[in-house]
Amino acid sequence: MAEKKPVTYEQIVKKVRRTFENADAREVFEHVAIEVDIVGEGAGAFYFEVAERACIVEPYNYYNHDGRIIASADVILKLAAKKLTLREAWLTGQIQYEGNEVKFQLLLDKVKVP
Repeated sequence: MAEKKPVTYEQIVKKVRRTFENADAREVFEHVAIEVDIVGEGAGAFYFEVAERACIVEPYNYYNHDGRIIASADVILKLAAKKLTLREAWLTGQIQYEGNEVKFQLLLDKVKVP
């Protein structure tokens, strides 16, 4: 049996960007900035931003964020593969969220992944 190759931070950000860069955020009329902290394999931080009703994913810390999501690479990759929704991940405790609950609710309710 082949050994599973570890996933890198760069691969995670690339997959998340590919999924969310075309997400429908037309119903989000305010700026939302969320830092995503990957723990464990592929550890690192990137930001997910909704600005001018478009989604942006960049491989940087966002120090002036509205909130922070903390999750493993496995969970982030399931979100990127659309095998799990952000709401499901949050409700089942697969992600932790700290910060502005109103802004997080906008992501849960208003951002639609294609």
